[in-house]
Amino acid sequence: MNCTDGISILKNPVRTYSWGSGTALQTLLGRPEAIGKPMAELWMGSHPGAPSMVMKDGQWTPLGEIVRAAPESVLGKGVSRAFSRRLPFLFKVLGVGSPLSMQVHPDLRQAGEGYARENRMGMALDAPERNYRDENHKPEIICALTPFRLLTGFREMEEIRRLMGEILPSTLFAEMPFAAGRLRSEEIRPLFDSLMTMEEHKRRALVDEAAKAARARVAESPLFYWVSELASAYPGDMGVLSPLIMNFEELKPGEAIYIPPGELHAYLDGSGIELMANSDNVLRGGLTSKHVDMRELLRVVDFSPGGAKRVLPVARGECERAYPTPAREFLLSVISLDKRMPYTASGRRSVEILICTQGEAEVAGTGNDAPLRIGRGDAVFVPGTVLQYGIEGDAIVARHST
Repeated sequence: MNCTDGISILKNPVRTYSWGSGTALQTLLGRPEAIGKPMAELWMGSHPGAPSMVMKDGQWTPLGEIVRAAPESVLGKGVSRAFSRRLPFLFKVLGVGSPLSMQVHPDLRQAGEGYARENRMGMALDAPERNYRDENHKPEIICALTPFRLLTGFREMEEIRRLMGEILPSTLFAEMPFAAGRLRSEEIRPLFDSLMTMEEHKRRALVDEAAKAARARVAESPLFYWVSELASAYPGDMGVLSPLIMNFEELKPGEAIYIPPGELHAYLDGSGIELMANSDNVLRGGLTSKHVDMRELLRVVDFSPGGAKRVLPVARGECERAYPTPAREFLLSVISLDKRMPYTASGRRSVEILICTQGEAEVAGTGNDAPLRIGRGDAVFVPGTVLQYGIEGDAIVARHST
């Protein structure tokens, strides 16, 4: 059967970054031989950096090639026209074993300008110092599969002042721009700028003293625990202070947060579903051995203080919960099935990717000769030509659509 006509199994790449968990993706994918080895991200989509593969004419073919060959059939006419004949979203499952870098993603204008600028400079797309690897922005949603901890956005200035005052010696605290009220509550940018560009000997003294004080108080607050943990992993890095500057969030399974372009964030630990616009543009600001371009990061970050953007699920029928966000490119929903309650998708729909995160189920749609049986970690691609499909079984399935 042609993969543009019916539902197809996806074969998806795994990225093995050093921060990856030694158990999360291994358990999801049934890979006991990889237990203890870092597996960080399972990618599902057509991004050229790590495309999914679809069986076509007896051989595994990159999903991007499938889309380019018949964009309206694969994506659906509306999606094809709205997103220049490209799959608009990229789906990942993350297994975070140790903290990721402080990072931010650009908006559409910034991404287009940055991509063109680095092309003019002659940077290779895979150059380690490159910031912009495509022209797209990268709004994203993270939905927890296990307890998931992260930092996102900035605290109010008064809270930053209070937390830093609790663990910094008075002599070092006095050097902070806000110590004597020299910054108003909305002026987080000059504080962040001064910290991130501080002379190395001052930075190390500040971070070392903060870490020492935090270690003595780890039982009092998860914020002090994470300052201590980050200091052990990245000694002397100003990102060690990020739990005092950024909002700390802990998601329970099924809870989600939306991260718009411009919002500084860092994932600390746990596993979750991450759905985003189809981009790999990342600007890092610390807690990493990779390329850091502080000047560009300061240009892109939104320094507005405020709480994280939690996304409350909305019921869609008896067994589906959707997580609406402002992003045009994607919609995440979770389908919870049992044998008495099958799921049917019909009506106006376009391209989708499904992954089973728990249990077993059968997926069948128009154009399929027989149902596809999926278990934990299995993913399928549903092209826009499939007018209706159903899922039966005892399972939890994450659905990624536009």
